[in-house]
Amino acid sequence: MVAVTLPRAAAAMPRVLLTLALAGVAALVCERLRVPLAWTLGPLLSTALACSAGARLGMPTALRNGGQWAIGTALGLHFTPLVLQQLLRLAPALLAGVLWALLLGGLFYRLLWRRGGAPDRATAFFAGAIGSASEMAVLAERHGGRVDRVAAAHSLRVLLVVFTLPWGLQLAGFHPLQAPAGVHALTPALLALLCVLTLAGALVLRRLGTPNPWVLGALLVSLALTGSGVMPEAVLPQPMTNAAQLLIGVSLGTRFTPEFLHAAPRWLVTVALGSLGLLAASAGFAWLLAQVTGLLPAALLLGNSPGGMAEMCITAQVLQLGVPLVTAFHVTRYVAVLVLMGPLFTWSERRRLRRAARRASAPSGR
Repeated sequence: MVAVTLPRAAAAMPRVLLTLALAGVAALVCERLRVPLAWTLGPLLSTALACSAGARLGMPTALRNGGQWAIGTALGLHFTPLVLQQLLRLAPALLAGVLWALLLGGLFYRLLWRRGGAPDRATAFFAGAIGSASEMAVLAERHGGRVDRVAAAHSLRVLLVVFTLPWGLQLAGFHPLQAPAGVHALTPALLALLCVLTLAGALVLRRLGTPNPWVLGALLVSLALTGSGVMPEAVLPQPMTNAAQLLIGVSLGTRFTPEFLHAAPRWLVTVALGSLGLLAASAGFAWLLAQVTGLLPAALLLGNSPGGMAEMCITAQVLQLGVPLVTAFHVTRYVAVLVLMGPLFTWSERRRLRRAARRASAPSGR
């Protein structure tokens, strides 16, 4: 096994180094140009364009997992005891966010089914769900859907939201900020301890078969340490968070290939237009929820947008826009959608078949 794996790893190394070099240069250029979320958008766009043009770029799964682990660890450091007390009072808003995600998913499903040329209802249903691409693809396959169409829909939706939302917030006057006063970088000893414990948490959840263990495992451990007061309110070193953002951007950008763009153009156009419509609707929902709760509309938009959990939480961290709030919305939505989408599809299909049977058995009236 080792004799086979090592030559493969060595052969792939030039491609990995090229990918990381391209992503790093793009991130530095975007940072120089003051592009919002430079260390995510630069790598994402550069690798997506290169791969769509036929370049053979790639990155080992271990690096992508490392980026997710670092992001989960960084997010958990925002959950101080005071923040946790405040979040407990936001349960109604978090429930509203879950219901909103389910409503968006239902609307997107109908659009993809009626206008997108979906091959079957399962494909349209799980492609429209506002959830993680990998988990929704697994559910689609389990119910007879097309995994490739579902993965393409989620990748394109997240790319459009990740590209559009930071630019929109920057135009609205939000810019990358420094950490708040009183928040410092961890000492080397505390950083090493935090890394070991959060990595252990991620590995435990992976062993248990939990979806997205590298974000959730690290997040839960970091949150527990910070919320209990064991860890002080602090931030990870900037190079560490920049590297994590770069790896997240590359992992999304390298999903795009020439075949991706040429396959089912009607499907992709419908996904693109629908995603932008969902984002606009989410902005309206965030504004309404802000009027009721008194929370910052921009943070609520990040928390309830149809973007990915890691990408939206990264945006919140870079802009210092209610990171715990945004994280709480996305984690709650992630778990709810993961648990509910399978049963909801089964229920909707049974309901549809019962209606069809009643129509077939009804007298014609003649």
